[in-house]
Amino acid sequence: MSEHQKGIIAVLIAAILWSSGGILIKLVTLHPMQISFFRGIFAAIVFAIIFRKKAFIFNGMTFVNGIFYAGILILFVIATKLTTAANAIFLQYTAPIYVLVFEPLINKTEFKRINVITIFICFVGMILFFMGELSFTHIEGNIVALLSGIAFAAFLIGMRNNKHEYQFSTIFYGNIIITLICIPMLGSFEALKMTDLLMVSFLGIFQIGIAYAIFTYGLKRVFAIEASLIGMIEPVLNPVWVMIWYGEVPSFFAMIGGIIIISAIALRTFIMEAYTSSKMKKKFT
Repeated sequence: MSEHQKGIIAVLIAAILWSSGGILIKLVTLHPMQISFFRGIFAAIVFAIIFRKKAFIFNGMTFVNGIFYAGILILFVIATKLTTAANAIFLQYTAPIYVLVFEPLINKTEFKRINVITIFICFVGMILFFMGELSFTHIEGNIVALLSGIAFAAFLIGMRNNKHEYQFSTIFYGNIIITLICIPMLGSFEALKMTDLLMVSFLGIFQIGIAYAIFTYGLKRVFAIEASLIGMIEPVLNPVWVMIWYGEVPSFFAMIGGIIIISAIALRTFIMEAYTSSKMKKKFT
């Protein structure tokens, strides 16, 4: 097997592990802050073991991005408990839309036409998630999921504006921040079940820690466009696992909205990669 093939398989495995978040969060009987607390502890331990010194270095932006990271994970757990897994993951994946909006403002770059079109299409998809939602809890969960997407966008922009060597430590300290935020809201653990403990340990060790390590391994061996598109398997599989093992069926409008958002982002990624490759070829010929 070539290094490139190993990379594709690694990214695929990471995406599958990430996709297990929805079903496990649904099945765990703990409340969101307890889930986030345990997942954060286990993930931080895994990062410390795997990345060692790389996990402990830091600068100012490390902690800023760590706070954004904490926001992503905590808000996603809350959203998954309040609304459907499909709504939670698809609305979190609206993050690239906010990046396309705010990055030109922050970095003083021009708005590209393709980005404006992508934003408009995704906005239409987002509206569909709120159509036919009569339950206040679902609407509340959808809003929390959107906030998770905004935190995700802030995290992406922040990571791009920090040095590459701090990527591992940002995730490590981000998980530490999660545990610190959750401690005051933990409540009692008297009714803690072994099944709950096993599931939250899987979330921290495999769904976050090991999945990220595998993805990092794969990312070094594949093209960025491949990693981006393969990674989109996560929001596709997440609601599938929940539907199979939990019996939760997304609404028709949510499925259409999710398809529109994922398709628009994937198509934009593919077009921009093709455009960039074409420009590079012209430059060197």
